[in-house]
Amino acid sequence: MFMGEYKHTLDSKNRMIIPAKLRDSLGERFIMTKGLDGCLFLYPMDEWKILEEKLKSLPFTKSDARAFVRFFFSGATECELDRQGRILLPNGLKDFGKIEKEVVIIGVSTRVEIWSEEVWNGYSEEAETAYEEIAENMVDLGL
Repeated sequence: MFMGEYKHTLDSKNRMIIPAKLRDSLGERFIMTKGLDGCLFLYPMDEWKILEEKLKSLPFTKSDARAFVRFFFSGATECELDRQGRILLPNGLKDFGKIEKEVVIIGVSTRVEIWSEEVWNGYSEEAETAYEEIAENMVDLGL
């Protein structure tokens, strides 16, 4: 399970360190793709395969399903850690996440998210003010 919040900096070659506490669970190879809310998602291979099967089962006759699957898979790339525990952030994903220099890496149960620090701060402030309301709505989801 992934959890925690970590701040790092992108180097001049668009590489970033994956925190040691997250590396073991991600494995040597994992998938990075466009996430939701303006971040990037990282999935260990076993989680990616589970998600891939679920996405393959969506009805391709539904335009929303086709659009989501296209968007999700078109941005996906296989990543590999170097000896220093870094990954290369592809330009397309870097641009999608509005990542310039400072990044926030968070663990979210089955995945890791990479955020531009600026985008994360804005998202966090907004979510924090609505946290209790969001928590109350979770009751409707069985939590």
